[in-house]
Amino acid sequence: MAFLLTAVPGLAAQPQAQTVLLGRSWQGRAIRAVEVGNPSGRRVLVVGCIHGNETAGIAIAQALERLSPHDLDLWIVPDLNPDGVAADTRQNAHGVDLNRNFPWRWRSMSGVYESGPRPLSEREARIARTLILRLHPYLTIWFHQHLDMVWASGGDRRIEKAFARVSGLRYHPMPQLAGSAISWQNNSLHGTTAFAAELPAGQPSTTQIARYVRAVLAAARTA
Repeated sequence: MAFLLTAVPGLAAQPQAQTVLLGRSWQGRAIRAVEVGNPSGRRVLVVGCIHGNETAGIAIAQALERLSPHDLDLWIVPDLNPDGVAADTRQNAHGVDLNRNFPWRWRSMSGVYESGPRPLSEREARIARTLILRLHPYLTIWFHQHLDMVWASGGDRRIEKAFARVSGLRYHPMPQLAGSAISWQNNSLHGTTAFAAELPAGQPSTTQIARYVRAVLAAARTA
């Protein structure tokens, strides 16, 4: 990943990244967070993957782990849904769409958007909620696919637009979704912003990864 260190000015390798075991999936796979940068800096959270068949963000998350922004306390969860990734399914091992399992306006849904029997019924959703409440991040970016846009729904538009401008993704205001992690944070943790970066289909190239990393940093530094 050395290309990233030259592609993103002002960053250096991070030899003292802290890895935290947040918990385990229903099938026992580890869910970890990595903290890099300055613990006294602005706190930012990036989740590389919540839907197991939308994995492009994992490479971006792993690239972010290798950086050391001097002004940011950057937390990275490369994969919140390792069981879904292993099975190449949107849902977790219980067949639940984790992004419909959060408490904000949760309602019972079935099919592709199966929301589970109740809010936060799923271990992975509880892990994410606990981490977000603990960190109270200024910004949370969730990587998704395959809509090729910034799904802006309830956060600070200046921050969302900064990411869109640098990433090259279209900026698209969208409705807030019942049971989504983003809607829950934007409505529960006032003064913070969460949004979805909907990447194109396929895996990103090294050039694209570097651009998305720059976009994360640009959004995180927008005041």
